[in-house]
Parts: sequence; C-alpha cells; structure tokens
Amino acid sequence: SRRRHTRQRSVSWARRCVQETGTWGLLSNKMSLAFDEYGRPFIILKEQEKKKRLKGIDALKSNIMAATSVSNLLRTSLGPKGMDKMVVSADGDVLISNDGATILEKMEIQHQIARLFVELSKSQDNEIGDGTTGVVVLAGSMLEQAQLLLDKGLHPIHIANGFEKACDIAVKHLHTIAKELDIKADNNESLIKCAMTALGSKVVNKFQRKLAEICVKAVLSVADLERKDVNFELIKVDGKVGGSLEDTSFINGIVLDKEFSHPQMTKEVKEAKICILTCPFEPPKPKIKHTAEIKSGEDYQKLYAQEQKYFIDMVKKVKESGANVVLCQWGFDDEANHLLMQNKLPAVRWVGGSEIELLAIATGARIVPRFSEITADKLGNAKVVKEISFGTTNDKMMVIEGGKASKAITILVRGGSKTVVDEAKRSLHDALCAVRNMITNSRIVPGGGAVEISCSNAVFKEADKIATADQYAVRSFAEALEVIPISLAENSGYSPIEYVGDLKARQTKEGDFKLGVDCLRKGTNDMLAQCVYESMKSKIQQLQLATQVVKMILKIDDVIATTEYYQLHLTLPQTTVSYPHLPLPTTDPVQ
Repeated sequence: SRRRHTRQRSVSWARRCVQETGTWGLLSNKMSLAFDEYGRPFIILKEQEKKKRLKGIDALKSNIMAATSVSNLLRTSLGPKGMDKMVVSADGDVLISNDGATILEKMEIQHQIARLFVELSKSQDNEIGDGTTGVVVLAGSMLEQAQLLLDKGLHPIHIANGFEKACDIAVKHLHTIAKELDIKADNNESLIKCAMTALGSKVVNKFQRKLAEICVKAVLSVADLERKDVNFELIKVDGKVGGSLEDTSFINGIVLDKEFSHPQMTKEVKEAKICILTCPFEPPKPKIKHTAEIKSGEDYQKLYAQEQKYFIDMVKKVKESGANVVLCQWGFDDEANHLLMQNKLPAVRWVGGSEIELLAIATGARIVPRFSEITADKLGNAKVVKEISFGTTNDKMMVIEGGKASKAITILVRGGSKTVVDEAKRSLHDALCAVRNMITNSRIVPGGGAVEISCSNAVFKEADKIATADQYAVRSFAEALEVIPISLAENSGYSPIEYVGDLKARQTKEGDFKLGVDCLRKGTNDMLAQCVYESMKSKIQQLQLATQVVKMILKIDDVIATTEYYQLHLTLPQTTVSYPHLPLPTTDPVQ
C-alpha cells in the first residue's frame, strides 16, 4: 500500500507538470526530467535549476545572430578604401588597425560561437597571412543566407551539405580560371605588384611601392626557390619610433635594440668573431646561505684579489678563444665591464633569448653556457658588427651584418609614433606572407571581387543540376559570395547593388572573369590590368575555412549554459561584442 501511495503521488506530480508546461518531464525554464516506470522523476544533471537550455531553431538563430554581429563589424574594413577600427584596452592602450585578425584578437568577445570567428581569422592568418577580414565577412554572409533557409523550413543538415557541395564547385572553378605567374620575369615585378596589392588597404599605402620592394627582397633573401620554401624565422621585423615610414630600411643582418656595454668600446668591428654566452660576467654565488666576516684590511684585500681573479680568468678565456665581440644574455659586473674594455673586447649585455638563438643560427656560433667550455670552434663569424644611432635622440642599436652561416635579415620600420610603427609591422607581415604564397604556389586569381562574382555565376549554373533540396543551399552559397564585391563597392562610395549587378551582367555576357570593383577609380574594371591579384591558395583557403566554420555552427542545435551566461549572451545579442570603457547603446546589436 505504501508503494501504491508513492506511485500515485508521483503520477499526480507528473500530471501537474503536464498541465503547467504541456509536455512530460519539462518544467518551465528548467532542464528536462526523466521518469522511471513508477512515474518518479530523477535528476539528469546536477544543479539543473541553475542552468538554462536553448535548443532547436532558437539555438541556431541565437548562434547565427552572435556570429553575424561580429562579421558585420569588419565589413567596413574590407578593401583599399576600408575604414580602420580603434580598440581601447582595459589599461587604456589604443589599437588602430584594419587587420581583421588583430581587431578580433583585441576585442572582448565573450560569446562562445562568436569566438569561433576569432579562431577562423587566426587560422587564416597562420596558414596564409592575408585575407583575415574577407574570410570572416564571407562566413557571416553564409550564416545570414542560412538563416533565411531556416525560416523557409529547410533542415540544417541540408544547408550544411549544400554549402559543402557549393564550396567544391567554387574551388574547381578557381582551378579553371587561375593563371600561372612567372615570378622571375621583369626583375620580380610580379611579386612586387602582389605585395603592393596586400599593402593597398593598409595605413602604409602611401609608400607601398618601396615597402613592397623591401618585402620581396627580404623573402627572396631567405627563400629556397628549388624547394619552393621560405623560412620566415630568418626574417625579423623590428620597429623604432622616430623618422617616417619612408625611412624604413632593409638590413642584410640582425638588428638588436642594444648598445655596447661601455661607452669607450670600439663602435665597429670588421670580420667579427662572436662569442655568445648565457652565463654572466659575475663571481659565482653560493647556493646556500652564508656569512662573510671581514675583520681587517688584509681580509678585504684577499677578497678583492679573489674577485679580480675571477674576472681576469673569465676575460682571459674569452680572449684566448680568438673572439673579438662578446654577446651575453645576462649582465656584467662593473669590474668585468672595465676589464673587457681594457682588453679591447666590445661586449653587449642583456640580449634576449630569442635573439640569442637567431644570432647563433645566422653566425654559426654555438651558445656557450660556461666559461670553461669556450673554444675557437664555438665562435660565430660576421662581416661587421657596429653600433648605429638615430636622429637627435641619440637612440642606439646594434647591427650584425653578413652572417656566414645563414641569410638572416631584418626590416627596420620607422614611424612617427608607436601606433604607426605597430600597424606598419602588421602590414609588412601581410605583404611578406603574400610574397611567400606566390613563391610556394605561383597561380593567381584576380582580386577586387572579380573571382567571387565568377564563382557565384558558376555555382548558380551548377545548382540547377542538383535534384535534392540541397540546391537551395547551393544557390544561397552563391548569393553569399557576392558579399565581397558588394562590400568593396559600398566602401568605395558606389551604389553597391547597381554596381555589382552590372558587373555580374558583364561577366556573364562577355565571359570575362577579370571584371571586378574599381576601388581606386582608375577607369577600368579589369583587375589584372590594374595588377590587382592574389594567390589562388589564399582564396581557396578562405572558401574552405569559412564553409567549415559555418557547418560547425549549423550543427549546434542545443545550448546548455548557466543562468548568468544565458541572460548575458543568449538573450541579449547586443552584448556579444563589447569595447571596454565605452558606453554601448542597447538598440543596435552591431555596435
């Protein structure tokens, strides 16, 4: 009878749940509950009253809204006429850039789905180095098209499969229209123009010809053209505030933001034999607690003589090895510094660990951890080691040129402020990556949105041949591709719909896939005639990465999160992206 009474109470409680919520096992704003054969509920998740659940079409729409709000932020930064973004950190540091990967990295994005776009831009930056803004904008447009299909009742799996088929069609079309470029012709002019295209949308575009030549020279200095490989570890991009961007220079060697440890040391050493040390010029220190008592002048003289002996032995071992330049990772004692100057051994102290490794690679030196291990075969060789100064501020830097072991080089960036120098370094990185991609794969496609329009037309034609419901997703993919030329036209001051519609009609009528957006208003839409082109490898990577991320988001149909996370991120789309210390209007989710 007791079991029957318990069963009746459980069944009546379950019936009350049905009356309140309309479904078995689902309480208002709580997790799903399971019931045993007697109708008794049991808990599936711990602390389920503190969790919220969003599933089905609501979860998909929430995720899409979060991701597209991030991509819309970057649309105005696309192309040579794109606008810059200013991000202020919690410490008050200001970042001004139009590089997509840098902007997303510095923003405080808290929504987990929106963070996928941050990882998307990082993947594009790590693999290709350029196109970080375009890949995020493209993925956001694909999600917007996916939401329209969801509203029509199409299943997310059909949308994901259709996008994948459309991506394959676009990649095959890219292979058919790509053109092989002779990178060695006309004194590497094609590589210079490719670097100029990458620099065209940056803050350094006023000096893009000179900077492009520096980038090409730097990449060719460390490239193995037979293996089509470029070792980026041998290229160091360093910056120094002062001067202008026009003063940026190429140095056939390594630059250290250091100076000789003593002002009376020789400022230039030719045919240098370099000793690289990771041990300090200091007396050895006991590893246990100790006390030294000095009771007389004789005791002090003995201690002083012993210390001098340590320094003299250290300098003697370096001198006997044949070294005439010393680079040390740690500091010098004043006595040791004076002895080095007297023995005509120019020395540099506090050299960073990464710089020590690069110097060892460039000069062929072995890093010496103890003075007892210094030998002549562990020394590195360089043509010249010198100290240079800049302007009236008397800032000094060390230059090690002509390393005998490898072709390590440095690009020294100058600028009027730290913000300009940092943005120039990021711009040069993109240009270096663009040149690198041309060496590894010299096939190119036209830029300016021309290739997106051509791929869109090709995908539209193939969509009619698909018999399943995937054809609707394939057509939506083709429409999503048009966001690139539309954004370029809008940022350049054109009427985007009319301009892109005219380009599509001309490409279809004339069969010319080179027609794109004339962002610089040069009077022609032929992108190859304007020398606006990019690596086919970069464009394929954009399409494939964007498609993979969109498929991942479309397959998430259930979000289980804490109440605080739910209230902050799943119900208020305008809080997806936040700028610290800036008041946000709650009416515009894009802001």
